[in-house]
Amino acid sequence: MKLTAFDMQISLPVQPEVAYAAWLDSRAHSAMTGGEAHCSDRLGESFTAWDGYITGKNLRLEPGQLIIQSWRTMDFEEEDSFSRLELRFQSDGQGCLLTLIHTEIPHGQPDYKQGWEEHYFTPMRAYFG
Repeated sequence: MKLTAFDMQISLPVQPEVAYAAWLDSRAHSAMTGGEAHCSDRLGESFTAWDGYITGKNLRLEPGQLIIQSWRTMDFEEEDSFSRLELRFQSDGQGCLLTLIHTEIPHGQPDYKQGWEEHYFTPMRAYFG
């Protein structure tokens, strides 16, 4: 099966630790994106986001620096494996440079790059702005 991948970045006016913590906190993640989320800051724990449209599990956590999660949406076919989401949080002198690397996406899925921009990056700019 052919898999696709992409990466993108956003600058946020907060320290990397703040953005990292918000991603893994249910209340903050929900407020940040506008969709209900149930998150965890524990390795191996499952999460949901965007009212259950997104599900996954925390695979690697380096506080304030790195989150790696398995990730899928309701659009994935039942037989599709989870994709891989890597989030890197770095200080850029002004705040946080967040690099999102989304890999192992099954062929034929929607344009998740556009979805990340519309449903995460745009609301995150408002939330942290």
